Amino acid sequence: MVDISKSSRGIGPARSATIARLNDELRQNPTQPGANRIVVSSGVAVLIGDTNLFRGFQRRAELLRAVRDFDTFPAGDDPYGEHDFGALTFAEQRVFWKIDYYDADLAFGSEDPTDPAMTTRVLTIYLASEH
Repeated sequence: MVDISKSSRGIGPARSATIARLNDELRQNPTQPGANRIVVSSGVAVLIGDTNLFRGFQRRAELLRAVRDFDTFPAGDDPYGEHDFGALTFAEQRVFWKIDYYDADLAFGSEDPTDPAMTTRVLTIYLASEH
């Protein structure tokens, strides 16, 4: 198994900047994630509602826009400058989002999160109460 902890990834400013750019690209293009994935927790699914109905679809779009437009990365939430976590309020609920780095098969952590060819980014959106 690959250790995906921050300390094992050789964090440096250039590496962190590359990871931040790739993470921002995923967040800013939620309708075209490519090989990456965007998932929501069961609590967020209930908050959004049935996406087969216009109301649910509209709320899902609003949530994705809020994550896309998020640009506040305080050092306490983003100590490595990778833009991999955010917290916001949506529909009067505290919502977190987090990006994790997996191999192409989603079985293990990515050996190199700076390499899109060997990394699948998974953006998970969940309620703070589900943390």
